[in-house]
Amino acid sequence: MATENPEPKITTLVETQNYGVWSAEEPDGETTYQLELNNITVHFFEEEWQEFLEVVNALATKK
Repeated sequence: MATENPEPKITTLVETQNYGVWSAEEPDGETTYQLELNNITVHFFEEEWQEFLEVVNALATKK
């Protein structure tokens, strides 16, 4: 019997010419987020992603 190695379920959240954000539902139940900035990819766990969004929102509302 072959060992099952399930792949994560990938969902593209937003994508532009230079940037992309996607989430992955991992086989262990964890959701991770990837932020692609040209040739750099930053990986976040759920708690880190939520904090990152708070920082971005705070920055967006600064005048």
